[in-house]
Amino acid sequence: MKIMLKKLSIALVLVLTSLITLDAQAQAKEPKIGFVDPQAVLSRMPELKAVQQRVKNFTDRKSLELEQKDLAFQNALEVYDQKRDVISAAAKQEEERKLQEMRNELTNAERQAQSDVQQKRNELMGPLLSQIGNAINAVSERKGLDFVLNTTTNTGDLIILYASEEYSSEFNITDDVMVELGI
Repeated sequence: MKIMLKKLSIALVLVLTSLITLDAQAQAKEPKIGFVDPQAVLSRMPELKAVQQRVKNFTDRKSLELEQKDLAFQNALEVYDQKRDVISAAAKQEEERKLQEMRNELTNAERQAQSDVQQKRNELMGPLLSQIGNAINAVSERKGLDFVLNTTTNTGDLIILYASEEYSSEFNITDDVMVELGI
C-alpha cells in the first residue's frame, strides 16, 4: 500500500508539473510583429498635395522677405562703396558698423526663416501623421499585432531588409492602413 501510495504521489507530481509547464507555454505566446511603410501611405493621401502647396507658399513668402533684406543690404553696400573714399574715418567706421549689423540681421533672418518653414511643415504635416498613426493602431489591434515596425527611416534607408512572401502577405499592413484611411 505504501509503495502504491508513493507511486501515486510521484505520478501526481509529474502530472501537475506537466500541467504547469503546458500552462506556462500557453501563456508565453510568440509576439506578432507587423510592419508598415508610412511614407508610402503619406504619399497616397490626397491631403498631402494641399499641405505641400501651403508649405511651398509659406516658403516662397519667406524667400521673398529674405530677398528684400538681401537687396537692401546690397544697396547699402553699394552706397558705402561709392562714398568710402570721400568720408571721414569716423563716418567710415560708423557705416561699416551699420553694414555689419545689417549682415548679422540678414544671417539671423535666414536662420529664422529656415526654422519657421520647418515649424510650418511640422504643423501642417502633424494632422496627417496623426491620422496615419491612428490607422496603424486600428489595423494593428484588428490583426492582433503586438508590435509594428516602420519599414524605412526618414531618409529612406531600409529598416526591414527582408521579409518572406508569406510573412509579408500576412504582416505588411501598409495596404490595410491605406484602406483604413480610405485611400
